[in-house]
Amino acid sequence: MPLLVERLERLVAQSGDIVVATDRAGTVIYYNDGASRILGYAAEEVLGAHVERLYPDLEEAKRVMRAMRSEEHGGAGSCDAFETTYVSKSGERIPVSISGAVILAPSPGAEAGAEQVEDGTIGFAKDLREIRHNEKLATLGEVAIGLSHEINNPLAVMLNQAELLEREIEALAGERDVSVETERLDAIRREIRRVSDILKRLAEMAEKDTYETVDYVGPARMVDLRRRDARAGQHDLRLSGKRVLVVDDDGGIRKSLEEILVLEGCSVETAGDGVEALERIESGAFDAVLSDVVMPKMDGYDLYHALRERYPSLPVLMMTAFHYDKDHIIKRSRIEGLSGVIFKKPVDPDKLCAALAECIAASSP
Repeated sequence: MPLLVERLERLVAQSGDIVVATDRAGTVIYYNDGASRILGYAAEEVLGAHVERLYPDLEEAKRVMRAMRSEEHGGAGSCDAFETTYVSKSGERIPVSISGAVILAPSPGAEAGAEQVEDGTIGFAKDLREIRHNEKLATLGEVAIGLSHEINNPLAVMLNQAELLEREIEALAGERDVSVETERLDAIRREIRRVSDILKRLAEMAEKDTYETVDYVGPARMVDLRRRDARAGQHDLRLSGKRVLVVDDDGGIRKSLEEILVLEGCSVETAGDGVEALERIESGAFDAVLSDVVMPKMDGYDLYHALRERYPSLPVLMMTAFHYDKDHIIKRSRIEGLSGVIFKKPVDPDKLCAALAECIAASSP
């Protein structure tokens, strides 16, 4: 029997949970290793002190004592999984679930068989932080999967309606230039796909029960929902370190093209029209220019001619919102030596990078 008691005492001392015992006055008389690890107090800092030290205040300590003595939480003289809060040495409030009991012993000098009186308490407290964190993750995961499903359905409808709207615009326009309207539809489609990518990423994280964070404002962090490119690790090494100028009057398109090329290792600058593009090129060397066709001040055709005259070895790629060469600009430019053409509805990253790498390679000595 003494050996069994010794083993039980060793198990309690090494338990990962908080084990605290007090005398009838509320003074701590036992404090195990688990309590020291979780709460941060060394045993000598707690033993002999009032148990109130471990609680937010004296009233919370009394609430736990009342629970042990009531019939409501496991019967008089004990409590089972009673939730309360401990406060660590650093001031952190730690939610715990206490299972404890009142310790009874004969009164000093009482005769054998006399009624026992309260001699103290002992409580086993489980740290609930990880449990609650996992419960929150599970709930968030269910919400994320449901949210992804519910939002993707209307997004698909919006994409389909954008395609139909574009056909109507082209049919009503006839021979009129509707490149601005088409580019706006491209921007809508691009942002819809961006939202869809974020929802997909959210659902993937919920299913895998993992997430990544990125720095946000100051010490705050946010969950990283940016799309992970399926081509990661398969980038075209021919673009690494290349300087590219992106020219387009649509700010959203400039930004998206810049993001695509930066992921490939390019150094990217942007311009809103041909005039600004020439200013950029005059102030620094570039390996290639990626330009829209229809722009204010100076369009892509005029920009190409200006570049061919001033920088004949600089490769130029043109983009258009149309699948046909409405004003024969691209056709004439190709005849005159244009490096390449990319139809953007919206731009396919793989095709863009392949075409850009090929034209840079072809222009190299």
